[in-house]
Amino acid sequence: MLQNKLLKYEIILASASPRRKQLLEELGIKFRVQTKKVDENYPADFPVDKVAQYLSEIKAAAFQVSEMKNNTLIITADTIVALGNTILGKPSNHKQAFKILMSLSGKKHHVITGVTLRTIEKRHSFSVSTEVFFKNLSEDEINFYVSNYKPFDKAGAYGIQEWIGHVAIEKIEGSYFNVMGLPTHRLYEELNMFIDSGKGNRSTIILDI
Repeated sequence: MLQNKLLKYEIILASASPRRKQLLEELGIKFRVQTKKVDENYPADFPVDKVAQYLSEIKAAAFQVSEMKNNTLIITADTIVALGNTILGKPSNHKQAFKILMSLSGKKHHVITGVTLRTIEKRHSFSVSTEVFFKNLSEDEINFYVSNYKPFDKAGAYGIQEWIGHVAIEKIEGSYFNVMGLPTHRLYEELNMFIDSGKGNRSTIILDI
């Protein structure tokens, strides 16, 4: 099991996201939180389905070799919400959140998370996409959600685990937890393979998700 393999590792979650912290805990992985700021810009003409993975690689590259031990393993990730070819960011106020949710009303969108695993010796990246289908939302429903849940820290202006996820989402195709911000099933499998192919007896795992 992965948990047994991780007993020899010190794991650091470099993210302030309470949702990712919760999901990592539910995987049975012990860790501590340590954040690191990066510039999350990307080329304007970059393919939408590649942006999340690109940003995860930027976050991984932000760690200098000089601050990594021989057995340090960095895991970074970024989640985006895409409506067609438009990436919907995090709203900064009620008006922006309302506008984003109205654009999602009655439509299908994609939630994509890119993840990068990096050591001094190697790097591996992957991404996971989930399709989310929203029902037609009324203005009252959107205003209620934004006023009571204030989703200003969430890409796409919503959290699937909150009230709106119960009433607005007709179905999803793919990983539910990916929509929360961390594709736990895929991460579990990728960590297993990455660790099995690694070297050494003691590592620090840095998660910037």
